[in-house]
Amino acid sequence: MNFPENKFKRGLASGATQYGLWLGLPDNSVAEIAAGVGFDWLLIDHEHGPYELANVLANLQAIAAYDVAPIVRPVDDNPALLKRLLDMGAQSFLIPMVETAEQAVAIVAALRYPPAGKRGLGTSMARAARWNGVPDYLARANAELCLIVQVETASALANLDAILAVDGVDGVFIGPSDLSASMGHLGDPGHPDVVNAINDGLARIIAAGKYAGLLCLDSALVAQYRARGAHFIGVGVDAVVLANGLRQPATTRRRPPATKGGHRLPEAVSKTSSVALGVIFETASGTWQRSAGLFRSAASPSRHTAPPDRGT
Repeated sequence: MNFPENKFKRGLASGATQYGLWLGLPDNSVAEIAAGVGFDWLLIDHEHGPYELANVLANLQAIAAYDVAPIVRPVDDNPALLKRLLDMGAQSFLIPMVETAEQAVAIVAALRYPPAGKRGLGTSMARAARWNGVPDYLARANAELCLIVQVETASALANLDAILAVDGVDGVFIGPSDLSASMGHLGDPGHPDVVNAINDGLARIIAAGKYAGLLCLDSALVAQYRARGAHFIGVGVDAVVLANGLRQPATTRRRPPATKGGHRLPEAVSKTSSVALGVIFETASGTWQRSAGLFRSAASPSRHTAPPDRGT
């Protein structure tokens, strides 16, 4: 059996800006719908989403059949947790709340097999090694990893250069929401001070020869960050896309909503559960299709070209 290739790492190396979607809804049907609409990567958010490890595994399995790269953001950098995610088949990681170079060094060690690190061996029970079905897994596993550390506070930005110098850190993701909160602009990641801090961080990451990324739901800022050389950008969140998609049919009801005990029920609730579920996922699929298409159209024709040189 061939070694499973890290699609995210290959995409970054191609020079094309990689666009992705945040997955916070743990049902693997949502992951599979999102996997088929054209994003470059999908991030399974174990930090903020209500995921159990079994949900993470189911999402990885659902995504595997599609030409899209999975990334896992664990709840923290606990080595025992990282080991289990690695054995499940996760190859690309976004580690939250990395504050110092020392923390980054410890994360690199937790992800790698000896002598480069401290990862324990358990390939006979590991989906990653296809249960000992990949002959060269141990020899190649370290090289196929992609580690993105998340810098999301003002203090972490102050340590950015030291974090960037850590061998084994492939890139840095700037977290706009937590960064804005740490800078005194809670809930306002588009504040000029925050945007300036992000732009400065992107320039430093790129100058260090590492991959730079962030999550941004503002299309104008997406274009700005891409022009400044961002290599990967999250442009949507599944729960937000679904909620927005459901609001449209909810506001165009053809008949009065059903009631129960004098209280109105959403129209979908008054239908059979199977029909309602079909409406939800049909709406979500269509909305994701439009979202992916819009971002690709906005990025064309230069979407699959290398980002501009910004000081590298």
